[in-house]
Amino acid sequence: MTHSGPWLDDDEAEAWLALVSILEVLPAALDAQLLRDADLTFFEFLVLVQLAEAGDEPMRLSDLAAATHTSPPRLSRVIARLEKDGLVTRTADSDDARSRHADLTDAGWQRLETASPGHVDLVREIFVGPLTREQLGQARRIGSRILAVLDPGGSVLAGTRDSTRGRQGLSRLPQRPEVTD
Repeated sequence: MTHSGPWLDDDEAEAWLALVSILEVLPAALDAQLLRDADLTFFEFLVLVQLAEAGDEPMRLSDLAAATHTSPPRLSRVIARLEKDGLVTRTADSDDARSRHADLTDAGWQRLETASPGHVDLVREIFVGPLTREQLGQARRIGSRILAVLDPGGSVLAGTRDSTRGRQGLSRLPQRPEVTD
């Protein structure tokens, strides 16, 4: 493949390398806190958040895979571990025997409630705290512009800036759906 455009200048290269550096170290920092506090990886936490966002409706595994931008085999392995730990249940779709659904158990809600305060503390420590309000606004706008290129459909959790999706355990405690008898 031949290079068709200009090379990065020093400012562009430094900005890109700063982002790449964050992407290299951030997953380990998120995993370390969540593993310590709740025996969850960050991805497992995101799966629980997505299931919490679904409320009292079980979520189709294919929709959950799309929402978490992962492959069905990876999601299946993660759901199997979460199910083994008693955090989720899997059920067959009554209309489509090939389709499966996942839902949070009470233990899953409790684990999400356990994980969330430490996660928020870490987000404040590594992201919110070092930035001014103005810089936070810039970070949001920059992230939105990059996501518009990478995910024009806005399916990434963070790409839903005009909704409250993804807020479970972040800007509020996880909210269990009300049980009606």
